[in-house]
Order: sequence, then structure tokens, then C-alpha cells
Amino acid sequence: MKDLIEKIKELVHTLNRHRNAYYNLEAPSISDKEYDRLFDELKQLEEETGFVLSSSPTQTVGYKPVSELKKVKLETPLLSLDKTKQIEELLSFLGKHTALIMLKLDGLTVELDYEGGRLIRACTRGNGITGEDITHNIPALKNVPLTIPYKKKLRLTGEALIYKDDFERLKLTLADSIGKPYRNARNLSSGSVRCLSPETCSKRQVHFLAFKVLEGLDGNPNYRDSKNHRLYQLYKLGFGICPYFVSADASYTLTDLQKDIERLLLHAEQNEIPIDGIVVSYDSISYSESCGRTGRFYKDGLAYKFEDETFETILRKIEWTPTRSGALAPVAVFDTVEMDGCEVSRATLHNLTFIKELELVPGCRILVSKRNMIIPHVEENLDRGAYQDITPPACPCCGGKTRIYSRLSQDGRLIETLHCDNPDCESRLLQNFVHFVSRKAMNIQGLSSATLEKFLENGWLKSFEDIYHLGQHKEEILQMDGFGETSYQNLIKAIQSSRHTTFVRYVVAMDIPLIGRTISQLLDTHFAGSLDAFEHAALNNYDFTQIEGIGNKSSYSMHNWFAEESNIKLWKKLQNEMTFEERKDENRMKKETIFTGKTIVATGVLENFTRNEINTTIMELGGKPGSSVSRKTDFLIVGKKAGGKLKKAQELGIMILSEDEFLKLKNNV
Repeated sequence: MKDLIEKIKELVHTLNRHRNAYYNLEAPSISDKEYDRLFDELKQLEEETGFVLSSSPTQTVGYKPVSELKKVKLETPLLSLDKTKQIEELLSFLGKHTALIMLKLDGLTVELDYEGGRLIRACTRGNGITGEDITHNIPALKNVPLTIPYKKKLRLTGEALIYKDDFERLKLTLADSIGKPYRNARNLSSGSVRCLSPETCSKRQVHFLAFKVLEGLDGNPNYRDSKNHRLYQLYKLGFGICPYFVSADASYTLTDLQKDIERLLLHAEQNEIPIDGIVVSYDSISYSESCGRTGRFYKDGLAYKFEDETFETILRKIEWTPTRSGALAPVAVFDTVEMDGCEVSRATLHNLTFIKELELVPGCRILVSKRNMIIPHVEENLDRGAYQDITPPACPCCGGKTRIYSRLSQDGRLIETLHCDNPDCESRLLQNFVHFVSRKAMNIQGLSSATLEKFLENGWLKSFEDIYHLGQHKEEILQMDGFGETSYQNLIKAIQSSRHTTFVRYVVAMDIPLIGRTISQLLDTHFAGSLDAFEHAALNNYDFTQIEGIGNKSSYSMHNWFAEESNIKLWKKLQNEMTFEERKDENRMKKETIFTGKTIVATGVLENFTRNEINTTIMELGGKPGSSVSRKTDFLIVGKKAGGKLKKAQELGIMILSEDEFLKLKNNV
């Protein structure tokens, strides 16, 4: 039966993908005859098994909106669990009992009721005693069974949720009931499930994962006093189940618990599952029932909230540091606090909007954390109400006037950033030169940040071209500390060597916002290494989003950069200092290979490639380098110390290649 249900799920997914291609993309992916054959196969399997998904294309009766959400008295109170932030308390709570270690999903708790194998009601948890009837929206959810082969009464609870990658896409166009963008997937899933219109809900990509059986699945000879066993029975009936582990035995240790939690968190991250903690509960149903409850929560479980710990300190000042784009980056300087064994006294403040929203001023008490135990972050101002404008009127580096720039973020918020508009600002110039000579750009060894700063102070560098004429300052350079004839000659040799360069290095060196090495490689391939062709496209409103891997923001950035006269002048004049390598991969690109058009991800430590080199090689072979493993990945190249990407690839059945296997295939192309 389970195999047939999995086949139904596969057919539903396949048919819906083809339906989307036909109706929404106007690009049919299979013939009508083949579609009808798959449809008939799905319908026959649904009739044979009694299992029908809410998203099945056989369910064409349409959506039925309601005028209001009716209140529902819950047969079993849906209470929460007590909480802790200490993992040691979890282990103490478990004692010697076998338990379920489960993800705490971040969505809306929903109860589903079945009778005679059919869904008869769905409702929210509400206040735990009274919920709201949302049965009308169940056909709009993506993976809830409308009918199941189990004919007795069945009640279960789970979470209605929106996966994080779906939320990132949806939040760009959706607003809540008061017109503000949704700030997290939990709010959007809650609002979607409680919509009066199923048609609206259907556009929100809401899924359901079960985590507890309230009634049913206990009348068969194989019944066990086990929540784990009941969840397995649900799984066999076709329900999606919240990921969990079972504590092994009475010798379960803190290390075992930590490892299981780490594995669950990795699984959640790799599968874009929104979570806000971990839940542990006793596996024995009878023992759980004997634990009782309080007015707010059941005593058979405990929730572990892994929110970042905050520390109180005093904000002393805000420093503003010019970046190479001209933006002034604000940094909070506060009294030192110890977090996770490290002394911390500085944290980024992101932008002017962030400062204004927290009403930050020197002297106020603030809460700081180490997000994900890595990045220092200012979380809250405990002394709001005394804010005054502390925006510096002049750049702290060059003394030039500052200006506030405004833009709309992806979620529709107005973001203000402070800029120094002086193109000759020493700090800004220095960082531009540092980027230009960096390894990914022109790769001029010997031109360190300290050396560049001295050259700038002496007035020898006004533009990038001046680097290629430093020889006229030989005598002065030889008089500088750290320079002798040998070091001078090595520097000049490195500069001359950089004159022979590539399309990719040149574009990266230009420092066009959002255009790094990977996009430069895509441009190199598309325009066959021609800087003139790329320039012509940028100046003539070419839609760069036609190139796979380039989005709207990057396309806009290129047009915007080439619209500046000073940038065009630099772009053209600097080419006179260079010679460019001829493309060696044109014939290879015309030849079909096993990798042509395939998405290839590399993970672990590779012996023969850096990360940039493997991505370049993949594109030379006609493939598309990827950064994360998903169902769209075709190959995974595995080096030493491969981690979560390897495990996910194994779970998804993706072709896995060792570095040696990849090299053999590459050399046979």
C-alpha cells in the first residue's frame, strides 16, 4: 500500500508540473496523450487505494469560500508545552524514558478529523480550547489527504507551514491585513490558513506536517503503546510527518541528545523547514497521559527554544567607516561583554534605518547577542525615547559632505543609508584599489593595502591606470621603508604580468555592484569573451536576465554602472593597458558533453581545484555551477570532509562523483 501511495504522490507532482507548464508558462512539456495516460493512471490508483491528495489534479470541483470562520469546540484541548533554553534540562526531563526528539515547527497548529476514510473537519488550535473551522481551505493546501484507506475515526494534529524558500519568494508581493509586508513565514502561513477564500490560500504554498495522533490507529492487533508507532502508521497512510528521532535507550546521554538535535537542525536547514526550537516528549502514550497537565501546557513534553542569549551593556559611540561604494558603514562600540567565551565590544548597525528604528544614541543601555553563536548583533535599546539625529554631516575620513540615500527593500521597507559623495575620499579610494589588485581581480602581488595607502598619500595613484606607470616613481619607491631593488623589481614584474588578463578578471576588477566572479564567468561565456559585445549590450538595454543565473538586480546594476560617463571612460581607457587571453573553450562549448546543461555542485575540500576553479571548469564543460543541493541538482562532486550536502544528495538520489571520477569524465570529453 505504501508503495502505491508514494506512486500517487509522484504522479500528482509530475502532473501538476506539466499543468503549470501548459497553463501558466504556455510551454507544454509533454503531449496531451501522455498527460491523459498519466492522469488515468493516477485516477485508477486513487480509486484502488482510497488515498486522494488535496492537490491532486483529479479534484477539479473548485474552491468554496466562506463568509466567516466558525468557532469549534475542541474534543481534546490543544495546549502548548513548557519551555526551556537549557539543553541539560531536556536530558533531565527525559530521565530514563524513551522519547521523541522532534523539530518544533514554526507555523500554525491544525487539527484534522477523519471518519469513514474522508476528511470531515479541519480547525486551528485557537486558544487551545476553542479553535476556528478551516475545512474550506484544506483543498488549497498542498499535501493533505482528502481521503485515506483507514475507515475508522482518526484525529491528528500537525503544523500548517510555508517552507522558507517559498516564503522568500512570496513575501516580495504579499502584504498583511494592514498593508505591511509579512515579516516571517509563521505569520503568512497563519494568515493563509485562516483566509476566507481558498483560492487565496492556494497561492501561498501551504504544506502540512503531522506530529501527533489524538485518536485512532489503536484498534489493530499490531497496536503498540508508542507515539512513534502511531506516527509511522500515519506515514504509511500518506501523511507528511514532522522530522524526529527516538532516543535510543536508558543510556541516552547529553552527547547523544546534542548530536540528534544537530542532525535535526541540519535537516531543517537543508530542507527549508521553518522552525523555532526542538520538542521532546515521552514515547509511551499511557505514561504521557498519566503525566497530566496544567491550565496552560501538557506535562509529557518540553520545548527547547534556541533563541540567541542577550547581554546588557552600554553603547558608547557609533563609528562610521567609508566603504568602496561610498556608503558609510555604522558600527556600534559598547562596553565589553563576554559571549560564548569571547570578549565582544563592537557590532555592525547595518544602516541608518536600523539606528533610527532602535533609537540608538551614545549612553543608552542595549541588549547584544551573538547570532548563531558567530555574529555580534545589537538586538534592543532599553532606553528608548531620547533619540536625536546623530548622523555625521561630514565624512570622518575626508571631511566631505554626507548625504542620505533611500531605497525600498525587498519587503517594501524604506531603507536609508549614509554616503560620502566625494569620489576622491582617501578611504574609499584605498578600498577600490585594494579590490582592483586583489587575487580575484588583477592579481597584482606585492601591492598590499599598506603599500597602496603610501602610494596614494604620495599622490602617485589617481586612477587604476597609474598602477601601470609606477616605474616613473622608481627612485622615490626605492627610498621607502621595506623596498629595495629586488622587492621593487618583483612589484614591477607582478604589475607587468597582470597586463595579460582575461574577460573575467577585467570585469571583476571594475567592481560593478553585484557582479562578482561567477556572474562574470556567465557573461564571458555568453559574449564569447568579447568586452566590446558586453559593453554594447549594456549600453543598449540588453535584458541580461535572459542569461541563466543572472537576476533583475544584477541586470539593473550593469545598466546603471555603464550609464555613468566616468565608468565608461575607465572601462575603455584601461583596456589600452591590457592584452586579453583568447578563449580556449569555444570549440568545447559547441560540443555536447555529459555535463551540458546540468547543474553541478561541489562540496568538501578538493585537491585539484579552488572553489572558483571548479566553478570555471564546470562552465567550460557546459554545466551550471550550483551552491546548494536540491532536486534540481544533477551531479555532486565530493571532496574530503564532505558534510550535509552529501547526505542530502544521497537522500535525493543525485549522482555523486568523487573528484577523481569527475576528472576522468572531464578528460574524456
